[in-house]
Amino acid sequence: MPEIPQWASEALSGVYDPCCREKGISVVEMGLIRSVEVTGEKARVELLLTSGWCPFAARVLTEVRDRIEEQPGIREAEVEVVWDEAWTVDRLSPRAARMLRFLPAPAQVPDREAYIREELR
Repeated sequence: MPEIPQWASEALSGVYDPCCREKGISVVEMGLIRSVEVTGEKARVELLLTSGWCPFAARVLTEVRDRIEEQPGIREAEVEVVWDEAWTVDRLSPRAARMLRFLPAPAQVPDREAYIREELR
């Protein structure tokens, strides 16, 4: 995963995918920011989506652009959703992974009924 400049990471730490806002998980922690490059006063941000059907994509794109354009030395920001890489849970920060606590695929659970009973306790 390319490094995201610290200033960009800090600027975007207050931008949330609406599905994770209530948990306080930013687009940075979700691993949605693939790259941030600056040339002169123009920034280019590559963004991944958790789903191609995300109904909030336009909102997230606008918030990312606005936060980047607020940064010193940045006059314009272009935010593009990239499709050549799929978002996976591997991109989650350790904190986000703990908070979201993804369950294993059903086929990976030997005794599904016992696993479900245990999870419900």
